[in-house]
Amino acid sequence: MASIFTKIINGEIPSYKVAEDDNYYAFLDINPLAKGHTLVIPKLEVDYIFGLDDSTYSGFFAFVKKVSRAIEATINCKRLGMVVYGLDVPHAHIHLIPLHGVGNEINFSNPKVKISHEQFKQIASEISAAFKPD
Repeated sequence: MASIFTKIINGEIPSYKVAEDDNYYAFLDINPLAKGHTLVIPKLEVDYIFGLDDSTYSGFFAFVKKVSRAIEATINCKRLGMVVYGLDVPHAHIHLIPLHGVGNEINFSNPKVKISHEQFKQIASEISAAFKPD
């Protein structure tokens, strides 16, 4: 059975897409720790990030870097945190979380930021506009 992320890639479940190419997909986390919290995934469904073949792994991190630049260009933050948690969905993924330097910001048990549908659309649109594929 396909993971929830594969269903998002295939358009079976809606998402707030911020970037995509032939091999990777990035979208806003719907339960964000911060405004602009983004998930980046390979389109190839592999459970464990270290299970990716070398080419996909390298390409994945290059794509993550491009997405991070787009987030930093649009979200006011001190820097981005990157988390590979990998236990909640059986599909390799990276969380990119804008940090504001207040401490303990990357704690998945923290209260989630409440963002409206319209705000999600606006954030996704701004990050997408700043994304430079090459």
